[in-house]
Amino acid sequence: QVQLVESGGGLVQAGGSLRLSCATSGRTFSMYAMGWFRQAPGKEREFVAAISWSGSSTEYADSVKGRFTISRDNAKNTMYLQMNSLKPEDTAVYYCAGARSRIITNQYAYWGQGTQVAVSS
Repeated sequence: QVQLVESGGGLVQAGGSLRLSCATSGRTFSMYAMGWFRQAPGKEREFVAAISWSGSSTEYADSVKGRFTISRDNAKNTMYLQMNSLKPEDTAVYYCAGARSRIITNQYAYWGQGTQVAVSS
């Protein structure tokens, strides 16, 4: 059974930083692309960032480019999202997702339960 567990969310002031983690189990983590998504209250879930199986390729939503960095440690079966210069509009529940392909895709088969990020102004 594939499991994705996010951690690292919390409350932070605007301009601050947080690092989210996504620990995975139940499959060979290093073989698959991964992604981060978020959903703010009253809004649809949106793409944040994605990373290929090796970490050599990454993609970001325009709204987070230059502020967020996605990375992975295949030895630890863990993916990260470093979030800097946080803004109130970054407030959302953040989800990690696992693809069934090695390359970055817009289709994800596995999802975590989410971790709340709140940014105060």
